[in-house]
Amino acid sequence: MAKENPLTIVIAADTYPPDVNGAAMFCYRLATAMHARGHRVHVLAARGSKGATYTEVRDEAIVHRLRSHAAPTHDYFRIVFPWEVNREIDKLLNDIKPDVIHAQSHYMIGQHALAYGRKHSVRTVATNHFMPENLDPFLPFPRWFKRIVARNSWRDMGKIFGRADAVTTPTPLAAKAMRERAGLEQVLPLSNGIEVGNYELAEGEQIAKNPEPTILFAGRLAVEKNINELIEALPLMRKVPNAVVEIVGGGEQRAPLEKLATEQGVAERVRFLGHVSDEELRAAYLRADVFCQPGTAELQSLVTLEALSASKPVVLANAMALPHLVDVGVNGYMFEPGDRADLADRLDTILALDEAERAKMGEAGHRKVMNHAQNKTMDAFEALYRGQTVGIL
Repeated sequence: MAKENPLTIVIAADTYPPDVNGAAMFCYRLATAMHARGHRVHVLAARGSKGATYTEVRDEAIVHRLRSHAAPTHDYFRIVFPWEVNREIDKLLNDIKPDVIHAQSHYMIGQHALAYGRKHSVRTVATNHFMPENLDPFLPFPRWFKRIVARNSWRDMGKIFGRADAVTTPTPLAAKAMRERAGLEQVLPLSNGIEVGNYELAEGEQIAKNPEPTILFAGRLAVEKNINELIEALPLMRKVPNAVVEIVGGGEQRAPLEKLATEQGVAERVRFLGHVSDEELRAAYLRADVFCQPGTAELQSLVTLEALSASKPVVLANAMALPHLVDVGVNGYMFEPGDRADLADRLDTILALDEAERAKMGEAGHRKVMNHAQNKTMDAFEALYRGQTVGIL
C-alpha cells in the first residue's frame, strides 16, 4: 500500500495490452504495481478496433480506449487523430482530476496529455520507450525522407518532453541518445524493471527439455528484430548442427520468416509458436538452452531480462542497449549485427558447453538481472510522482 496519501495517476500510452510489445507490457506492469500500492490508476490508450471512445474497468486500472484508426503498414498499431480525441482527453482528465500524468511517448496521446498537465498545473512525468528510427519499416517512403522524419521526431521529442517535470528512459545509452539528438539535458535512466522471481524454477519444479539443443527468441516479429539473421545463422552452426530455434510471438514478418526457413533448408528446425500465454512463455524460457536477441533497436529488451531471470545464457546483438546486459564470456556473448557467421559461432560456443558450464553462465545472468528488480523501479516512479529526487537504476 502507499506509504502516503494515495495518488490519482493517469498513464497516457499509445500502446497497451492486448498489444504485445515492451512498451505495452511496461505500462501494464506499472498500472498493476501502482494499483497494488493503493493508488487510483487510469490509462488513456487507443482502442484496438474501429468505434467510439469507451471506458473499461480492469483489475489493474480504469482504461479509457480512445477512438482510433488502423495503421496500414502495421498489424496492430493504431493512430488517433488529435481533432477527434483531444477534446475527449480533456473531458476525461477534467473528470479524473489526476495528481500526476505519466506519458509513455511524445506522440499523439502522450503529447496532448502532457499539454493538459502543463495547462492545469498537474505534475508530469515522460518516459521514452521508442527510437524514432523504429518507424522506418512502417513508413513507405525513400530512406532520405525517413531520415528527415526521424530528425523531426527527435526535435519534437525534445520540445514536448522538455516541458515535463521529469523525463526517464530505460537505459543510460537511451538517455545519452535523447540528450544528444533531442537536446534533453535532464534524462533519468530508469530500468523498466522485471519481477525476477516469475521466471525462476519453483522448488521441486521440473520443466521438460526438448531433445535437441534449443535457441529461443521471444518478441514481436518485426523487421528491426532481425530474426532473419538468426534463421540464416542456423545452417552455419558446426559444433551443434542439430540445434532448433523456437520463436515466440506474432507480427507482420511471420510469413516471410517461414518462407526464409524453408529456403534455408531449416524449416523443420525452426518452430513458430505464435502468441502464447504467460505460462507458456515462462515454460519456453525455462526449457531453452540459450536465448538470442538479434534486434538492433532495443532501448532495454524486457524479453532479454526475462531470459536472464530464467538463468539462461544469452547471445545478443552488439547494438543499442543490449551490450549493457552482457558480461562477455560470463553470462553470454555479443555478435556483430549482420554477421551470420559470428552469430552462429557464438551460439555454437554456448551450446557446445556441458550442462554445468551453461548453468554457471545462467547463474551469472540471474545475478546481473537482480539490478533490474521491479520493486526498485516502482519505488522510483512512485517517488517521481510525488516530486522526490530519484537516483539512477
